[in-house]
Amino acid sequence: AELKDEELYSQGHERPEGDFCPICTLAIPLPVVRHSGIMVCCMKSICDGCSAAAGRRGMSRHCPYCRTPMTCNKADQLAMVQARAAKRDPAAIHFLGLTYFHGEMGIQKDIRKAVEITEEAAELGSVEALSHIGYWYTEGVGVEVDEAKGMEFSRKAAMQGNAGSRHFLGMYEFEKCNY
Repeated sequence: AELKDEELYSQGHERPEGDFCPICTLAIPLPVVRHSGIMVCCMKSICDGCSAAAGRRGMSRHCPYCRTPMTCNKADQLAMVQARAAKRDPAAIHFLGLTYFHGEMGIQKDIRKAVEITEEAAELGSVEALSHIGYWYTEGVGVEVDEAKGMEFSRKAAMQGNAGSRHFLGMYEFEKCNY
């Protein structure tokens, strides 16, 4: 147990690449989802500042990163995500998994399929997918509770710099009075 703790404490102090805006290269404030928007065309998280700056420059109808014309049509957005997912893009696969989890973009809510898709994204290297899967298994969200499996996914995400997983692990240990 001490070896695992040492490994956890010695790794993951750097934020993952997806926590930085690809335009200004600054770290996006935590939680990233509140301070950025994901562009379904390129699956990049663009900080709110760069999105606002692009809008002031008259580029509000195009992705500020890849310049793809944006659409408000959910079916077109879903098609963009599915095209990237078909090419095995971990971010797109994770996004698709969350779309099934929440029942968005015209997709019927299907938590089992969401877990299956998100596990695939985690296998392909999505740190955010590892974090979600870890939480879902630990708490029994859409799957049978498996604390050991959930904590292992959460540890992997934390060691790769996922702040949410680090927080979750800390709260888990606090609730177990392991401090």
